[in-house]
Amino acid sequence: MGAFSCFFASLLLFTSLNFHPGLCWEAEDGGGDVVTRTGREATEMLVGGGGTPHAPSPLPPSEPLHPQQAGPRFENALLQRDYFTIQRFAKRIQSDPLGYKKTWVGTNICKYRGFTCERLQTGARLNALAAVDFNGANFDGKNLRLDDFLEKLNELAIFHANSNNFKGTVPQNVSKLPYLYELDLSNNKLSGAFPTEVVKSTNLTFVDLRFNKFRGGVPRNAFNLGVDVFFINNNGFTTLPSNIGSTLALFLTFANNRFSGTIPSSIGSAKNLREILFLGNNLTGCLPHQIGFLNKATVFDVSGNSLTGPIPQSFGCLVKMQLLNLASNQLYGRVPEIVCRLPNIARLTLANNYFTQVGPYCRRLISLGRLDVRRNCISGLPAQRSGAECAAFFSQRRHCTNERLMRRIPCKRTLMSLNITDTNWEKENIGPAAATYGTLVPHGP
Repeated sequence: MGAFSCFFASLLLFTSLNFHPGLCWEAEDGGGDVVTRTGREATEMLVGGGGTPHAPSPLPPSEPLHPQQAGPRFENALLQRDYFTIQRFAKRIQSDPLGYKKTWVGTNICKYRGFTCERLQTGARLNALAAVDFNGANFDGKNLRLDDFLEKLNELAIFHANSNNFKGTVPQNVSKLPYLYELDLSNNKLSGAFPTEVVKSTNLTFVDLRFNKFRGGVPRNAFNLGVDVFFINNNGFTTLPSNIGSTLALFLTFANNRFSGTIPSSIGSAKNLREILFLGNNLTGCLPHQIGFLNKATVFDVSGNSLTGPIPQSFGCLVKMQLLNLASNQLYGRVPEIVCRLPNIARLTLANNYFTQVGPYCRRLISLGRLDVRRNCISGLPAQRSGAECAAFFSQRRHCTNERLMRRIPCKRTLMSLNITDTNWEKENIGPAAATYGTLVPHGP
């Protein structure tokens, strides 16, 4: 049975599985009981743009309706307008391997493959186009662009177009679509600078731009959006602004770009953050001790960069952390025992660095198969670097600024109050599958 939303800010919208920012929604659970959740809770359960969207009913149009023109009969003027927009767009599609366009005949666009309509819940209760799902359609064409199409669908709430061959960038005036809150343009051939229309689209809660050819810096305003999900991995982005900690996002993926410089220290202010991927970039400098303030984070991955220095003691405050990957950097020093005693850690990956010591709790984590320290400089452990490699690395002087802060444990009392017993700590902790790792595949998650 379809889900339905509850009142918020005096607006009543109907939804089906998906969510609208700020709205709470209700759906039947497996036992037939009705469960009410907020939009943010829904986000934590429903991360990804790979599935078929179920659209909420949009609000009434901001423009007055015009009388229908003579000719084919349409259910209403909104659908008539979108019919002509769709037919113009169809002419750009030269390759349609799954036969979407075969269904785009007649005046009932609500039956077209890839399009979903919902009835407006106020005023005349008109039917309107609410969602577009081209995920996996593999459309192609010499002039296959989103211009004169996406920005013309005035009542649109959801647009998913993963795995096609769209070129150009996000069209102008997309930010003026008043109800658009999910935008998935992943795995296409879009290019240029970070699209300004995305930054100006203040209603967005889901943004997926991964696997395109965008380049340059990510603008500061991108982290002022009220998004829950922000996927920009596998592009050519080069710089991150200093204000990334302003984000309200739950899930961030910066992986496999060309980011350089240090991780902004403001990251510790991203209080909602659950999962973040920095892997596969050119990041340098030391790990900011502020990362330890991410007390809701379960996944943190900076593998495959050029980071250096010790692991900040503040990482021992990441009490919900399950997957912590610092592999393939130039980190060194002793592996903090407080990190090895994180209560929910399922996998701690420190391979391909230059760590020199591990204490008893870390050694026990190794024996449990939850700590990987291969190819380091730890005496007495197998599969370590050669003495010559380690000597060459340590022959160069290395240090971090604010080393005093690297030794600070801001949550010491909190950790002491956890009373982690050896029995609980040694229990197998597999943890849930990380949602963000699915974004590293073009057709996922």
